[in-house]
Amino acid sequence: MIMAQLSPELSVVDLGEATVLNYQMSRKIADKAYDRAKTAENEADKKVISGMVSDCEYVIEWLSTGRRPGNKRGIERRAAYQREKLMDPLKMQAYVQKGNAGSPSNLSDWERFQIEDALTGLSDRERECFVMSRGECFSYNDIASMLNIKKSSVKEYVERAQVKISRNLQNSLFL
Repeated sequence: MIMAQLSPELSVVDLGEATVLNYQMSRKIADKAYDRAKTAENEADKKVISGMVSDCEYVIEWLSTGRRPGNKRGIERRAAYQREKLMDPLKMQAYVQKGNAGSPSNLSDWERFQIEDALTGLSDRERECFVMSRGECFSYNDIASMLNIKKSSVKEYVERAQVKISRNLQNSLFL
């Protein structure tokens, strides 16, 4: 702890690393300074020092909980579509192309096995629509016209496939 005396009523204290304990000490120092400003009835100092106190409390909460204060949802509580990435689109495209030449998007045998394992729980139509949409990058309109079904059906098949793949990813031993 390093102290520097600037004037009789003002000193600077370096408490070291940003730890919860050091910020608690900073808050106590700021609380004492706020009390002194309160008794002197100095409104400008009170406003600045109360900001310091609230900043210390904010950092203490962040350091002690490990998440941003005031956040209503931590990362572990986000909706599935916000936290899960089903598959890397480049890997899905490489899976469909089945190329073995020196492209960086080529898959190893293990990656190919993982994708096949994730796709096993899909019906034939879901798999067909999902692979055409994600692997071959066709639009829903193009897929619908090729398969002679409605665009809304294609969208439904792809959404169901995503849900099933997500469930497979959580329960599979290989992924």
